Amino acid sequence: MKIPFPPICLFFLFWFPSLSLSQSLRGKWKTWVSFNFVNYGESFDFYGFLFFFCFFVFGFYLGSGYLLDCGATIPSVINGLGWNPDQDYVSGGTPKVLLTQFQNPTLSTVRTFPLENNLFKKFCYVIPAFRTGRYLIRTTYFYGGVNGNNNPPVFDQMVDGTFWSIVNTTADYSNGNASYYEGIFAAAGKSISVCLAANTYTDSDPFISALEVILLANSLYNATDFGTNALKLVARHSFGYQGPIIRYPDDEFDRCWLPLGEDNSTTTSTRNVDVSGFWNLPPLQVFQTDLEISQPEPMVLLWPPVSLPKSLYYLALYFADNPNSTGGPRVFDITVNGVAYYSNLTVDQAGVAVFTNQWPLAGVTNITLTPVAGSTLGPLINAGEAFEILKLNGTTLTRDVISIEKVKASFQNPPVDWNGDPCLPRQYSWTGVTCSEGPRPRIITLNLTSMGLSGSISPGIANLTALSAIWLGNNSLTGSIADLSSLKRLNTLHLEDNKLGGEISPSLGNLANLREM
Repeated sequence: MKIPFPPICLFFLFWFPSLSLSQSLRGKWKTWVSFNFVNYGESFDFYGFLFFFCFFVFGFYLGSGYLLDCGATIPSVINGLGWNPDQDYVSGGTPKVLLTQFQNPTLSTVRTFPLENNLFKKFCYVIPAFRTGRYLIRTTYFYGGVNGNNNPPVFDQMVDGTFWSIVNTTADYSNGNASYYEGIFAAAGKSISVCLAANTYTDSDPFISALEVILLANSLYNATDFGTNALKLVARHSFGYQGPIIRYPDDEFDRCWLPLGEDNSTTTSTRNVDVSGFWNLPPLQVFQTDLEISQPEPMVLLWPPVSLPKSLYYLALYFADNPNSTGGPRVFDITVNGVAYYSNLTVDQAGVAVFTNQWPLAGVTNITLTPVAGSTLGPLINAGEAFEILKLNGTTLTRDVISIEKVKASFQNPPVDWNGDPCLPRQYSWTGVTCSEGPRPRIITLNLTSMGLSGSISPGIANLTALSAIWLGNNSLTGSIADLSSLKRLNTLHLEDNKLGGEISPSLGNLANLREM
């Protein structure tokens, strides 16, 4: 039984000024907590701890996340969930309305990002997050001819400093369908960046229809080391099910469970499985149908139903016996491509899940359920999830991120791609930024010559202590010149042709490596 959320936590959530609590146009489960980083950003660690104390100790699930209708101008409610326009979370792009209207409003608008002069420049949504929180991220794409032709562009998407996938919606769009990409990522800091970028194979403006970033319970997929890995969804199916996609409100995290039938017989029955006992908290509805063989003989599944690239995978399989079954326990072995996956699995009405988080796969996958000797019942299966293990690239050194963000804030018109991780992925570092190698790169040069910049030079630039060269010449920067005496590696400094005032600090003469100024 859940303990009621105590009054002190309610008081904290509703009244403490570092939090803004919004339930406008939200579904009954979807309360979104967003942090005001402007005035109380430095107090986040303590009060974030207080929030999590209430969250975990008192056992009250406060479903939180961001559902963004990209290109929209007004909020909407779809299937009981509130969607917001995206303009507050992205600094570039153009909102557009498709000529074709849809029952799902999120497919009626898109945000496009200009291809011209933006090869390998990323455009990022920056979403507030709980540090180390585990998030389901889903991007949705429906082209709708928004670029003036019938050929959707192919482009890249990434999360923070990690390349996620190529976005290729061509096949889906030719069939009149939207394309969905989903992954599970942990927040490395107080925000998560979801970015799109053009590559050499991109022939028109990248676009996006919807973005979902949903906080997951801490038990979900917890066999994965999210400090070094993420999960890239390959398949999630409810076996033997023939209805519409199972998602919210049946799945409290709005995961999508697709129907999947096989040649094996399908059984439908009412099963009262306590899903709270499963780490991954699958929805109860996926246990109401199964694929089942009535005789004690093997069941062979070609699943996931796609050919897989050679990689390591997370597999989770879900089982619950039919309450009408008779004839003794249902016990079987599981092999994957002929390799033992689980032996002597006993499936009863309470349900059971088995999983692995480092299973090597390539090509077609064959999952075989074989009854043990003497068993009188055939095998069954209710649902399954498969993810590719995605190795994280790492992130730019936190001190450098904080410092370059201060530099960005002092510019009135920073480069359009100055969002997300400054250094990673390598191919998509910020305009004018060069970084060192390694999983925790540092910013080593800054070249923004003739970029039309206005504003000032933040003193925070002096905290980029790995800098060896600064080129900020031929802009319209004003104000004083920061004290750069902490930049011991600086060998090149160009600030000419700006509107800077004040004196150059004599401490620059103490920089032993400074050769060009």
